[in-house]
Amino acid sequence: MDTTHSKRRAGVHSTSRRETRRGRSSRGSGLESPASAYIKRQIPYYEFLDEEALLRIENHADWLLQEIGIEFRDDPVALQIWQDAGADVDGVLVKLPAGMARKLCATIPRQFTQHARNPSYNVEIGGDNTVFSPVHCPPFVRDLDEGRRYGTLQDLQNLIKITYHLPALHHSGGILVEPCDIPVNKRHLDIQYAHIRSSEKAYLGAITAKDRALDSIAIARLLFGEDFMAEHCCIIGNVNANSPLMFDKVATEAIQVYCGANQGIVVAPFILGGAMGPVTTAAGIAQALAEGMAAGAFSQLVRPGAPFVLGNFLSSMSLRSGAPTFGMPEPVMSNYAIGQLARRLGVPLRCGGALTASKVCDAQSAYESADSLHSTVMGGGNFIIHAAGWLEGGLVTGYEKLVLDADRLGAMARLLGGLRTDENALAAGAYREVAPGEHFLGCAHTMENYETAFYDAEMSDSESFEQWTDKGSKEAAERANERCKDILTQHEDPYLDPATDEAIRDYIDRRKATAEDRWY
Repeated sequence: MDTTHSKRRAGVHSTSRRETRRGRSSRGSGLESPASAYIKRQIPYYEFLDEEALLRIENHADWLLQEIGIEFRDDPVALQIWQDAGADVDGVLVKLPAGMARKLCATIPRQFTQHARNPSYNVEIGGDNTVFSPVHCPPFVRDLDEGRRYGTLQDLQNLIKITYHLPALHHSGGILVEPCDIPVNKRHLDIQYAHIRSSEKAYLGAITAKDRALDSIAIARLLFGEDFMAEHCCIIGNVNANSPLMFDKVATEAIQVYCGANQGIVVAPFILGGAMGPVTTAAGIAQALAEGMAAGAFSQLVRPGAPFVLGNFLSSMSLRSGAPTFGMPEPVMSNYAIGQLARRLGVPLRCGGALTASKVCDAQSAYESADSLHSTVMGGGNFIIHAAGWLEGGLVTGYEKLVLDADRLGAMARLLGGLRTDENALAAGAYREVAPGEHFLGCAHTMENYETAFYDAEMSDSESFEQWTDKGSKEAAERANERCKDILTQHEDPYLDPATDEAIRDYIDRRKATAEDRWY
């Protein structure tokens, strides 16, 4: 191991140089300084289902695991792990004895830290915490200037930079858009480097093939240091089940790679009601719980205590066209219900986000995203992927949508902070100062609190019609477009230790040289 890395905490750079660079890139430049690295929830959860309904869903999930079973395809190692643990393995079908999945899931940490290369951006996932992460994996990108198009590496870099300067987004995410101008078998290397080079926030690794997951772990070790990473979660993978009731080797090998290295894994069943699950929402929730518990149990067979996040992505669909729908009442209910079920199981939860089927930043995108996001927050999601930037059912990342959604995430943070009722909040002094019938605009209490009293929605225009007209009559998307450009113009990459940078770039160059470009 490079001794330089072992002397630096996880390859983290000098504090003085880091702060100097951050100061140049934020103070006095119009770029926002970092806010809270994550949200500590201060309000109750919304308990949507009663005890009887929860037990019915849990019992049905257990029945699916015991009687119907889940297939684990194309991975003999995974099947052997299950068989050695005492599961009933018949070909690729795995059935779990009563209570097995829940017993194994008991070693999943209720809360864990994902470390960022700058410790001030470390996030706490699970417990009473909420972490917002941007959209993940769209092939297309859209903005007002160039419209809808395939994403490029430049787009990915731009979106990472914008996310870095949006305090309400606590996590850098992963594939904010596919860099379609980079060969498929090599783009994961450029994606990892883009996060490391242009942001200090925690990020997601690659999972689409075992060698890509291994590359992600290897690069993270160069960044954080092998000794530190052996004991701390520094990178997370995010995979989906092949619903209904099936995992392929992409998922099981990713679990083995990430959990085997004591790193985190998120596993989310992707269920479209009527396609990858029954049309009834209760059945879809039970199926998602069964698939999620099976993945969680498998992660703990790989390494007990490895960080795991139970995912849920349950969407309704148009039974006329087959298209998925978002922000509808059925997936909203699933967000509430899965939150209760995850808390009962004692595991961190990923669900929901600012989801919409709309193609552009219009009224449909606003109300669908708002309903989806609000239920995610109130239901108790801990790690919210797709919290900002999602358009067209996840096919498109919107530059403007990313900024507009982040504005609402700030509002959700204020909501999760709860209502204070201390002496200052009840403002007795203000009532003593202001006589009945007069106003509070200039009183001492107002002056002491005016900067923090209300959430300041930066992307909303609350001025008069005349003021709005004088400033060009700009709609929200236009204002967000300008915000994106301002950030990109003023962004400076945060300091990264040159030796670490060189080691990572050398690894990437060597890995790229080992294979021909593939575009499929």
